[in-house]
Amino acid sequence: MTEYTDEFPDSGRGIDRRTRICLWVILLGLANFVAYVILYWFFWGEAVNGRVVADGGHLRYYLQSGEQVSRAVFLYSGVHSISIAPTVGAIMLAMLTLAKERIVSSMRSTIVRGRELMTILATLISFIVVVWTIWFVLQFAEHLCHPIAALPPESQPLLRP
Repeated sequence: MTEYTDEFPDSGRGIDRRTRICLWVILLGLANFVAYVILYWFFWGEAVNGRVVADGGHLRYYLQSGEQVSRAVFLYSGVHSISIAPTVGAIMLAMLTLAKERIVSSMRSTIVRGRELMTILATLISFIVVVWTIWFVLQFAEHLCHPIAALPPESQPLLRP
């Protein structure tokens, strides 16, 4: 295993450990996002903005598109949708880490030093990601814990004449 160094990757010794970890975080994050987009297209929606309908003794699960799906698909879609926020945050923090030396070296004579800016940006990214994730978790939990009542047949809109 390569020892951690603060040297640039082109120093003749290959890619350092920090760079390798950041690249893996970025690649895995992009793979998660591509999987989300493909499954969003395949299922025609996602569950965080969907709904659960209580119809008598049965629960029916709908994605945001109105497509009825199984409970397993609904749960998978919700969890995968929730995972996007931390994925975006991890990618942004990894990219910020990779750009750290360049940012720090270019901001020596400004009001905010480069390392201070890095700390501010990392804190801001983390805060936004945590709020975004909590929002999605609460919204998804609300759907699961409090299903809406089904409309009686005479109040449901006609889909086809």
